[in-house]
Amino acid sequence: MLRNMTLEWGPLTERDNGALAELLAAMEAEDRTGENYDADDVADDFANPAYDLARGTLAAWDDGRLVAYGMLMARAEADPVHQMGFWGGVHPAYRRRGIGRQVVDWGVRTAPTIHESRFPGRPLEIHFFAHDRNAGAKALAETAGMTPARWFCDMGRDLEAELPRVDPPDGLKIVPYGDDLEDAVREVRNASFADHWGSVRHTPESWRSVMIGTKAFRPEISFVAQDGSGTAVGVLLSLYHEAVTQATGVREAWIQIIGTLREWRGRGVASALIAHALAEFRAQGYRRTGLAVDVDNATGALGIYTRAGFEIEQRTTVYALPLT
Repeated sequence: MLRNMTLEWGPLTERDNGALAELLAAMEAEDRTGENYDADDVADDFANPAYDLARGTLAAWDDGRLVAYGMLMARAEADPVHQMGFWGGVHPAYRRRGIGRQVVDWGVRTAPTIHESRFPGRPLEIHFFAHDRNAGAKALAETAGMTPARWFCDMGRDLEAELPRVDPPDGLKIVPYGDDLEDAVREVRNASFADHWGSVRHTPESWRSVMIGTKAFRPEISFVAQDGSGTAVGVLLSLYHEAVTQATGVREAWIQIIGTLREWRGRGVASALIAHALAEFRAQGYRRTGLAVDVDNATGALGIYTRAGFEIEQRTTVYALPLT
């Protein structure tokens, strides 16, 4: 390991999931981004083949305490550009000491090596995610030459308030998610997100790694819209993070994916799925729900969610840096 002042630097390992969960909790206590994760959630990320723990992660330790981290996430495709995700953070007690700069510099320096091992010769662009409440992260991105490329909002809704009533369009029915629908749901997700910024197709393996094989996925509050022949045309998939309840005392159902096939858009499929899901959330003991949305989503998702009673609570800026 390399030493810098009193810190020891090196990659994260599978055994560090608990330490990273503790660091994320300390950061959340300061930044109030609404994101809470436990050791099992972090372990799911570590198991995702999109991460290369040995080469694509960085950890700074102070006397056995994890105080900063960085993670690079490769994508499943590079068409037309490999948009590599970059996350990181510094413990609040260790900020403004240049540690964040070292994490960002490491990410910019390391990304091309990982990229070339997966997509040799293809264009590369780093995407660095910074919550608007974390001014330091945004300043680091801008100092590194990154520019704002996209804006996302976290939206929330109280399930004890009046819920919308929206019936499915004629000829459609909404059914609970089941293992027998796994392939059909993945195909609807891939097709409905094909024109979404930054989206890539999921293989059966990557789909299990990032969604249905994770601890947080909840099939009992995930739903599929089917036409008269039983063909899936829309999906709503939900997560539950126990760490959120531990931190806030509130059971929150997180809507991770809402997608409708292009030919079914504009008919109220998404609104019907949301209304159905909200009622089920409440019936199953959840007190609030949330989701994230691309502000510039061309399908009008922000308006759909607003009409369903969701309100903007957090904003995240995605900074981009093209690399040769």
